[in-house]
Amino acid sequence: MFSQQVIEKLNYYVYTLIDPRNKKEFYIGKGYGNRVFNHVEYAIESEEKSAKLDIIRDIINQGYKVKHLILRHGLTKEVAFEIEATLIDFIGLDRLSNFQSGHYSSDYGIKTSDEIIAMYEADELVTNEDVILININKLFKRDLTENELYDSTRKCWVIGERRKKAKYAIATYRGLTREIYIIDKWIPFDNRWGFEGRIANKNIRDKLIYKSIKSYFSRGAANPIKYVNCIGWDINLKTI
Repeated sequence: MFSQQVIEKLNYYVYTLIDPRNKKEFYIGKGYGNRVFNHVEYAIESEEKSAKLDIIRDIINQGYKVKHLILRHGLTKEVAFEIEATLIDFIGLDRLSNFQSGHYSSDYGIKTSDEIIAMYEADELVTNEDVILININKLFKRDLTENELYDSTRKCWVIGERRKKAKYAIATYRGLTREIYIIDKWIPFDNRWGFEGRIANKNIRDKLIYKSIKSYFSRGAANPIKYVNCIGWDINLKTI
């Protein structure tokens, strides 16, 4: 643990947790004080399950110790946010146990040059169609095939009755619509839902694809689902 003298010298910092068994980072974080050590303490003291905590427990149970590496210190809180987000973006959520990307990552995080152009030239999504926006940020990879993008979009979501009104499901990533699917039917997956469908026709895709969705998702929004125009459906004369 850091002494008070060390804490005051460190200020805010960005750190990584490293698995000594393979010498690979599995978590990126930012913090102040003894934040870097809190993960191990919590893994030992709690029974909560998460990818990060499970890795820590596996390391300890095999007789090893988590390695704590301070990547940059002497920072302001704002700069620590930026560095954390940059590192998470660069390494990728698929290689880390972080639950989500860093602060403002959707707005300013890693993007191809084509995505930068699309982001700043894209028109805002405006439609009269009944659609569901599905944010697949955590599942998206830049080399996804057409089928992989479809599978990442279609299942499995905590989603309400308004799904029955939606005609289209729209995959979104980093503030832009990425693909448009016609919803043929909904399928239950335990307590979640997925859909079966197909890529929409060219006329609909041209209207809805690569549009900005910034006005639909507030910064830091945790819910990956957003209904657009799905305000009514007729089942036993109910309206949602």
